[in-house]
Formats: sequence, structure tokens, C-alpha cells
Amino acid sequence: MVSVARRPRPLPRAAARPPRVPAVRHLGPNWYACVMGTAVVASAGAGLPLRLPGPRAALTAVWAASALLLLTLLAARALHWCHHRDQARAHLLDPAVAPFHGCLSMALLAVGGGALSAGRDLLGPHAAVVAGAALFAAGTVVGLAAAVAVPYLMTVHHRVTPRQATPVWLLPLVAPMVSAATGPRLVPLLPPGQARATLLVACLALFGLSLLATLLMLPLVFARLLTGGPLPLALTPTLFLVLGPLGQSATAAGAFADAAPGVVPGLRDTGLGALAVVYGVPVMGFALLWLALATAHVVRARRRGMRFAMTWWSFTFPVGTCVTGAGALARHTGLAVCGALALALYAVLVAAWAVAARHTVRGVLSGALLAGPAPAPRGPRPATARTR
Repeated sequence: MVSVARRPRPLPRAAARPPRVPAVRHLGPNWYACVMGTAVVASAGAGLPLRLPGPRAALTAVWAASALLLLTLLAARALHWCHHRDQARAHLLDPAVAPFHGCLSMALLAVGGGALSAGRDLLGPHAAVVAGAALFAAGTVVGLAAAVAVPYLMTVHHRVTPRQATPVWLLPLVAPMVSAATGPRLVPLLPPGQARATLLVACLALFGLSLLATLLMLPLVFARLLTGGPLPLALTPTLFLVLGPLGQSATAAGAFADAAPGVVPGLRDTGLGALAVVYGVPVMGFALLWLALATAHVVRARRRGMRFAMTWWSFTFPVGTCVTGAGALARHTGLAVCGALALALYAVLVAAWAVAARHTVRGVLSGALLAGPAPAPRGPRPATARTR
């Protein structure tokens, strides 16, 4: 018998062409929290009512790091959508991951706001304004889209239950508030008249949009804690996310009062100045109450074995918004205690950022943070003397 050499069968397409860029397959939108937390260290430090000893160049360097990190993550997330669309769609349909899509908007806005303060020395005044305005526009559009799309997905596709409520649900709703707090810095840079008035009124609308949506969502989160018990250990740091809309709204109220004089003829400047105090003081009081409650939960979780996760970045940006909120109160009340509160919260922010950044760098270098979830066991394990 004559043996005929058979041509080897071609490998299946999936095996012949493995997925490209596998390192970004599990890179979710929550990674933008690194950008937010880094940028707020620079912008909050630049806006402190009392100047800290040390070179201003350090804040500029931190802002530059946040800008570089933003560019890196934008490129990595683009690769994620190009080469792992199935995973990207799965993130949108996952009720635990979808709310993090609001982080992109806040990352753009945080870096843009930092460009107007800490980034001026590096970019120059004109380039800083251009970068800040461009990032503000992009971040606002993305934030409004997330504020509509994510709740739509939650109501139509996710089928969530009250026991699944976590502070993560607030993320797409806070993004417009970040725009409201950042936009007033651009008001004096526009031509007098309609342009300035339109931007200021638009920021007020964004303020109301985010505030009312947060007031609808926050009771669900608090009710979940009271009726369902503490959050899982890995999610416990997300309790700090509640500070985001609180501190950012106090910051926005102060920013309105700073930008309002002479902008809208029918809007009294003294009224917005009073709003910054009458609104900001009670809200910051509640923020301090929630900070104490969230800290107690984190201490409890840490004692029960809570390990580092990307949720630890929740300790950074929300606390940074409270720094800027306390700074706004210091400007409009003249009280030294508000300035001291801003300094104390800034010390907490820097310490939290250093811890989260160190663990993140270590996790990236080891590959642990970019690895996918462990596969579930396929079947029951055989009974042994140890498992019986």
C-alpha cells in the first residue's frame, strides 16, 4: 500500500490568529479612576486657601503624570474596543461595571481643570486654556451621554435589585457635577455678553441635573446598607464615592459665586455668594458625617481581611472634591477653620493617593491587576478525606 502524505489541516481561525494585545482584554473603564485621583491631587493642592511649603513644581509634575496617564489609558481603551469588542460589550451589560463608564468623563474634566491651575507653568497660559476648554467640552459631552446611557441600560438590560445597590451607581450621575464645578473657570475667558452668560447658566443646569439625580439614587444606597448589611469587602471603599457629589456640589456653588459678577444681568451676584455658604456649609457637614461612617466601614473591612483592589482609588477623587469644597467655603466665609479643614483633608488625600498608586504600580508590574478573573470549576471536586 502506498502511503499518501496528508496535508495538515489548517488550524481554526481563532487558534491560528490569537487575540492581539491580550494585556488590555480585562482593562475596564474603572481604570480612569487612577487619572481622576492623580489629577485632583494637583488641582486641589493648587487651590488650597493656605499655601503649603514646597515647590509648586511638584504639583505641576503630578498634573503632568495625570495627563500622561490619561493619554495612555485612552490608547489602551481604544485597543480594548478594537480587539476585544466582546469584552467591551460585556462590560456595558454588566451592572457592576457599566456605571464606571462615567469615569472617562471625570478623568477628562479632572485633567482639564488641572491644566487651568497646576498645568499653567508647564503648558503656558494660552495652551493651558486651550487644553482646559477642549477637555471640558469633551468631558461634558461624554458625561451627559453616560448620565443617560447607563441608567437606560440599568432599567432595560441589567435587571438590578435593591440588594445590588452600591455607591458605584452614582458615578455616571456625578460627571455633570464635575462639569458644573470646572466650567465657571472658563467664564472670564469668554467674550463678555451672551457667551459668558450662556456658559454660566449651562453650568447651573448641569449642577441641578446632577444634584437631583444624586438625590434620587442616594437613598437606595443608604437603604441597602441599613437593610442588607455591610458591602462586600472589595466594595467597601466605594462608600467614599458618596463624597464625590457632596464635595463637588459645594465646589460648584463656590465657583458660581466667583464667576457670576457682571455676567448675567438678571442674576444677582450676592444671591450666588449666599448660595455658596448656605448650601455649602450643610452639605460639607453631611460630607464629614459620611466620611466618618465610611471610614468606620473600611476599618471593619480591613480587620476582616480586605485586600487591595482598584476600588481603593475611591479614597482619592471624592476626598479631593471635599478639599476643594472646603476651600470654596474658606474663600466665601473667611473662616480659618474652613481653611484648616481643607488642609487636613488634603493630607488625607495625598496619603491615600500614595498608597493606591504604590499598590497599583506593583499590581501592574506583576500582571495581577491586568489578569482576568479566575475560571470557575467545571464540576464538583472528587470527595476526599480533606473535603468531606
